[in-house]
Amino acid sequence: MPLTILEEIQKAIEFIKKFYPHTPQVGIVLGSGLGNLVDEVAIEKEIDYRDIPHFPISTVEGHHGKMIFGELKGKKIIVMAGRFHYYEGYTAQQVVFPIRVMKLLGIETLLISNAAGAMNSSFRVGDLMIIKDHISLFTINPLIGINMEGLGPRFPDLSEPYKKALIQKMKAIGKRLNIPLTEGIYAGVTGPTFETRAEYKFLQLGGADAVGMSTVQEVIAAVHMGLSVFGLSVITDIGIREGDNTITHEEVLEAARKAEPKLTILFKELIAEL
Repeated sequence: MPLTILEEIQKAIEFIKKFYPHTPQVGIVLGSGLGNLVDEVAIEKEIDYRDIPHFPISTVEGHHGKMIFGELKGKKIIVMAGRFHYYEGYTAQQVVFPIRVMKLLGIETLLISNAAGAMNSSFRVGDLMIIKDHISLFTINPLIGINMEGLGPRFPDLSEPYKKALIQKMKAIGKRLNIPLTEGIYAGVTGPTFETRAEYKFLQLGGADAVGMSTVQEVIAAVHMGLSVFGLSVITDIGIREGDNTITHEEVLEAARKAEPKLTILFKELIAEL
C-alpha cells in the first residue's frame, strides 16, 4: 500500500533526526536569488534535498537545494535554501511537504521570502514589500483532498495568514535600521510564464500590489498547521510598465541579489526578537 502523507512526513523526520537531533524554533524559506542568508548561519548540518525520503528536488536556477540546520541570533533554525514550485510539475501537496516537515520537527515561526513583480505604481525595483495578505485564487490549494486531523483542521481560518505582531516588529526594525519597507498584497500564480500585460492589470484591479509564483501554497499549509508566518517580497520587476520591454529570469535574479543584503539584515533582526 502507498504511504499516507503523514507516514511520508514521518519517514523524512526520522531520517533528518539521525543527523540533527535538536529542536529548531524558526524555519526560513529563501526565494529566487536570496540564498546568501545561509552565510550568516552557524551551520551545524546540511542535508541535500535528494537525500531526504519523499522530498522533492529543486530544479530552478537560483534555488540551491539544501536543508540547512544551525543557529542564528541565538535561535536554532532550519533554512530551506531552495524551494519547490507547482510549475516544476510537483503537486500542491509536494510543494508544501517541506513546510510540514519543518513544523513537525518543532518550528513555531516561518519566515518566507520571494521575488515578485510589482503592479503598485509606487513600487520600484529593489523595494522590500512586507506581505500583509495574499490572493490565492489562481493556484491549487494544497489542502484539497482528504484532511488529516494530525496536520490541521478541515477548514482553517486565513483571516490573518501573516501575523500582525510579526509585521509590526519588522516595521519597527526597518525604521530602526533606516531600511525602507513597503507593505502590500501578494498574488500567487502558477507560472512559469511571466504575466501578460492584461493579467498584470487584472491582478492590480483585483487588489494585488505584487505577484509571484510561490509562497501562497506554503503559507496555507503553514497556517493549517498553526505556524506564525512572516513574508517579505523583493520587488524584482515592474509588471505595469510602459513600452515594449520584457522580463527575464536573469534580470529577476540580479535584482534579488542586489536587494539581498537588506533582506538578510532584516531577517536576522526579526529572529533576534522572536
